[in-house]
Amino acid sequence: MKSALLEQLLQDRAAKRQVVLVTDLTSGEGQLLYPGESEGDDELLSAARRVMVADKSGIVELGDGRKLFLHVHNPPLRMLIVGAVHIAQPLSQMASLAGYDVAIVDPRREFASADRFPGITLIDAWPDDGVEQFAPDRRSAIVTLTHDPKLDDPALIKVLRSDVFYIGCLGSNRTHGKRLERLSAEGFGEADFARIHGPVGLDIGAKSPAEIAVSIIAEVTEALRRPARASAAAAAQ
Repeated sequence: MKSALLEQLLQDRAAKRQVVLVTDLTSGEGQLLYPGESEGDDELLSAARRVMVADKSGIVELGDGRKLFLHVHNPPLRMLIVGAVHIAQPLSQMASLAGYDVAIVDPRREFASADRFPGITLIDAWPDDGVEQFAPDRRSAIVTLTHDPKLDDPALIKVLRSDVFYIGCLGSNRTHGKRLERLSAEGFGEADFARIHGPVGLDIGAKSPAEIAVSIIAEVTEALRRPARASAAAAAQ
């Protein structure tokens, strides 16, 4: 690998930028592709998008006969949960098992304790400050669980100005409607609302905290692995 290419790759990884290193297996020549930022539907870019979404490097053969190795460099998956409530306990455990670095933000210390959330990063801050500390990126999922506008709304206002891949909010359709009214008063519009999965989770008839956590993890997984389908579902809510 040429030194300039390696230096750029290291810079991209340090900046938590999604990138695919493409190596021609015949010539040995390499290049960097940024499928999440690039437009177009040419064959190589489409292949790079597929391996990036799948988080799986591999060899592809293009229609012109070229054999290429596509090496995915994705930042770590992360999840920020707003609200150290009952659902957050199974959700944080399931998300960790699914490969996410999980953090919970809640200024209420009686809820956000190490006894209730062993091994989970706890952010003792107001949610908007917690979002800033968390520094969400394209590989981040955000789930708000408190039902309290004083806690959920400040986090959402920050998150909607970021490029996270998933935003989910607990609450009934009525609660979600009122949430959107408040966000509208803050200057957000339909394009922003289409990013929010509310009520959070796939509709599987979940009742208990653990079942609701399963529905949330399933929806987050769909947003990660089938983004077009998940975006259409969120917009239809």
